[in-house]
Amino acid sequence: MDANTAKIIKGVRALVICTILAVVTMSCCTTIDSGSVGIRFKKWSSDPELRGGVMGTCKGWVWYNPITQSIYEYPTYIQRKTYNAFDVQTKDASIFNMAPTIAYHIDPDRATDIFVKYRKPLNEIEDGYIHTCIFEAYRTCGNEYTADQLMSNREEFERKVRDRLNRSLLDEGFIVSEFTTQIMPPQSLRDAIDAKNQAVQNALKAENEVKEAEAKAKIEIAKAEGEAKVYDDV
Repeated sequence: MDANTAKIIKGVRALVICTILAVVTMSCCTTIDSGSVGIRFKKWSSDPELRGGVMGTCKGWVWYNPITQSIYEYPTYIQRKTYNAFDVQTKDASIFNMAPTIAYHIDPDRATDIFVKYRKPLNEIEDGYIHTCIFEAYRTCGNEYTADQLMSNREEFERKVRDRLNRSLLDEGFIVSEFTTQIMPPQSLRDAIDAKNQAVQNALKAENEVKEAEAKAKIEIAKAEGEAKVYDDV
């Protein structure tokens, strides 16, 4: 083997070694965004002091052993979720359609608790636990109102739903920042409301027509009196 061939082989070996080291290094390092919190945990752990194998939280550049450890990341910035509409029954058996929108974020200090309990990404927790809490809050609060009472006290109803939701979610480490609802009453109630509004409009229209007729009559009387006065003067 000549000197040039030996140099080429040595260079190839060095390149392979560098590539392997780079791959290993990359697999042992990750970054946690400043708007997130990382959970470092052991994949297998029999230590009872490590709940779920969790070793602690982390941010920025994180080095770990990918064979025995892993990193789970939770965003701590505001998440917004609009749920598909669902039915809620009032205490007089009327069915309302509710479409809630929630904005929330996780408490960074409770991220470990959330991970230990759910070990799922936020979108799955939204569709599971949070959705269940929202439906239960509506179901419970809806049973306190009749259909008419709910329509007359929508702000109070939404406040009660949110208060109940705040308590249940805060206990789990989720903080609600906004909560709104699109409330659709049952068709029968909508028809009654439309009929009532139409009746009010018809009454106003009739009242205006009467006033208009009275005004026209007064004009005609005034004209007639004016013409009669002219004739009297002649």
